Amino acid sequence: MRRGLVARVVACVAVWSLAASALAAPGNLGLVGAKKDDFQTTAPHAILVDVESGSVLYEKSADVPTPPSSMAKLMTTEVVFNEIKQGHIKTDDEYMVSEDAWRRGGAPSHTSSMFAPIHSRVRVEDLLRGAIVMSGNDACITLAEGIAGNESAFVTMMNKRAHELRLTKSYFTNATGLPDPAQKMTVRDLARLARHIIRTYPDFYPIYGEHEFTWNKIRQQNRNPLLTMGIGADGMKTGFTNDGGYGLVGSAVQNGTRLIVVVNGLRTAKERADEARKIIEFGYRSFEAKPLFEAGQTVGYAKLFGGASGSVPLVGEGPISVLVPKNGTERVGAKIVYSGPVPAPVTRGQQIASLNVFRGELMVAEVPLFAAEDVGRGNLPRRAFDAATELVIGLFRFGGPKKLSGL
Repeated sequence: MRRGLVARVVACVAVWSLAASALAAPGNLGLVGAKKDDFQTTAPHAILVDVESGSVLYEKSADVPTPPSSMAKLMTTEVVFNEIKQGHIKTDDEYMVSEDAWRRGGAPSHTSSMFAPIHSRVRVEDLLRGAIVMSGNDACITLAEGIAGNESAFVTMMNKRAHELRLTKSYFTNATGLPDPAQKMTVRDLARLARHIIRTYPDFYPIYGEHEFTWNKIRQQNRNPLLTMGIGADGMKTGFTNDGGYGLVGSAVQNGTRLIVVVNGLRTAKERADEARKIIEFGYRSFEAKPLFEAGQTVGYAKLFGGASGSVPLVGEGPISVLVPKNGTERVGAKIVYSGPVPAPVTRGQQIASLNVFRGELMVAEVPLFAAEDVGRGNLPRRAFDAATELVIGLFRFGGPKKLSGL
């Protein structure tokens, strides 16, 4: 009887007046919360994101697909991390370096390499360091062949994971990032992927910040220039191809706030380093965190269908905060959005809704909300009443607001 009547429910939670400056119009390229001309970068493509909330603090041509170069290795390593997490492989498993991996990605290739000898066997943990710290193409091909049998099958896994992670404008053709006109990513997708890795694989993320790695008696330095700048940077990945230019995905922490910067299309390695640093420093200088809800605090309620209670309280995974521009005035609001009413029973910790946070009309964060308690099924009279009510109300429902920005 309820088929076709479930709709997107939007509930206004609250509105705050927080420190911020004039709001940029939706769709403008540039700083969210300040005039477009207040900050400039020479990077053709750039984005700055708050990891905690997913807020986009700055963006420029962030949705234009471009060659990701070796930054595509973030997708390669994510697939490996996921395979380890699922229990399909172990870090001490060993894979053989094939002749193909050695020729196309090793010493004979004259590309970035781990310099693993042909037909040698290398542990997954060491191959990961070879791929991340050294940007070794031989390490990536060896991982792909060891996990999937061949690189082509592994690329299928990469594209499947990209779809699952909502990397909607990414397409992969190899595990290395070596030039291919069909292989593309946007800086927004790169930021979304980096945020996912940081939040999902805390045991593996520190590898991205290791300053050097030695294999086959060859010591190589991490290519990420941000790591030595004293700005709190502790990872991620650089890239370069003639077609794509110089790019970088970087992450830094200052005073407990972690930001991700992505730039691509720069002309030189120095310009890449300078612009990435400038964008990060701009973020920490111009924004501040404002708490919205404490850990465990009820954010709002979701309506239930056929439950022992008519609604269930919702909470965040932890404290909920948002970064806002300093030294200004702006109204910040939030809405709970979910498909409902939600059928009972529900269990504590079950994801029910999202809290969409807005500055003006621009959505700057989307935070998952979870059931704060168990709610069982109601008795027969209660379920019958809910069904009759839903039949009438469902005829008049309509969708919620369109998502405007954020990760």
